Amino acid sequence: MIENVKMPKINLLGVRKLLSVVVISLGIFSVGYLVGIKGYKAQIGGRDPYNVTISKELPPEFKDLDFSLFWRVWDTLSSKYFDKSKLVESQLVYGAIKGMVSAIGDPYTVFLPPSENKIVQEDLQGAFEGVGIQIGFKGTQLAVIAPLPGSPAELVGVREGDYIIAIVDLQKGIDRGTNGISLPEAVQAIRGPSGSTVTLTLLREGETEPIEVDIVRKSIDVPSVTHKFEGVDGRVAYVKVLKFSGETLSEWEAVVLDILKNPNVEGIIIDVRNNPGGFLQGAVDLASDFLEAGDVVVKEENADGSSEEFKVEKFGRFRNQNIVILVNGGSASASEIFAGALRDNKKIPLVGKTTFGKGTIQEPQQVDNGAGLHITIARWLTPSGIWVNDGGLVPDYELDDNPDTEEDEQLQEAIRLLNVQ
Repeated sequence: MIENVKMPKINLLGVRKLLSVVVISLGIFSVGYLVGIKGYKAQIGGRDPYNVTISKELPPEFKDLDFSLFWRVWDTLSSKYFDKSKLVESQLVYGAIKGMVSAIGDPYTVFLPPSENKIVQEDLQGAFEGVGIQIGFKGTQLAVIAPLPGSPAELVGVREGDYIIAIVDLQKGIDRGTNGISLPEAVQAIRGPSGSTVTLTLLREGETEPIEVDIVRKSIDVPSVTHKFEGVDGRVAYVKVLKFSGETLSEWEAVVLDILKNPNVEGIIIDVRNNPGGFLQGAVDLASDFLEAGDVVVKEENADGSSEEFKVEKFGRFRNQNIVILVNGGSASASEIFAGALRDNKKIPLVGKTTFGKGTIQEPQQVDNGAGLHITIARWLTPSGIWVNDGGLVPDYELDDNPDTEEDEQLQEAIRLLNVQ
């Protein structure tokens, strides 16, 4: 459960200074890095955390910005709104900043008030209470990237690729459509305490009518990496990477050691189906175990025209192994980096369905009082120059996993391709 976060008292003078600075600053930062912009520095001083001063005078082009409409609305609300208890200044400030950031039109560039920022941190840690789905956007529509294995969402039939068009939780007072919703708002609406119920209205390809599902939330603890040995004498190591979080590398190391101890292993299947991504560096670390020193894992292109290549800097322990990768429409972001790097460098085949297609990089920033800002700072390309936003990674062997059978057809195809006797 997300605890309420106590907001600081904000005086109106400080608010006016803060919003003027933030509006101007984010106009710049939307095309650059949040930290290290030349020439400007917001300094917090005194007892009032919103007593903001500027260390350098703003350039002429910003001096003509007119904030009179904003302050006219602010003052009108302050003087005429009937229920003064609703006028919580800190929430008004957060709302104004969220609206400004959302005006960019990038669903992955978001301002996170403290309660929403806490949810994001829980996601990266892997333990939370909720329904067990990873969500993102297909175009501008909220969609299910993937349900987690064995989660409440999966058990009631939620599928990868479902569009979420409405969220209802009467206990939390939520009954809304998802048009214009931000990702943190959607997560906060769907997330809730174990035992409570949320109703999602879904649109599914091939269905003519919306589908309503009631999902009872529960406590969920999601590992990053799992593995088992398949085939005769355990000759196939099947490794499922569920996400690229802070714990992924340590869990990966344990799996690698277990595989290296098994002398029967003749091939490895890496399953990143329904892996929504996570940390870019996590994808680089894991991919490096299959590549040669100096190989390019991913290319990053920044807004200022500069670029950077992330290369293998270690001894790849599986660089000579026979490998197949499983992907689907729930494979996004860092999992696409991983799959693209191995295919481009080593011609390792991809089996399954076309990936999600998220080729941008966000930089998380912690700002005042527990709030956060996630800002798109760059796009990434596979080593051969593919930008997955243009359509995802199309697998070399495309086939469905039939939900009406108990057999995993995609996994069986991967085992066949390994040609392990």
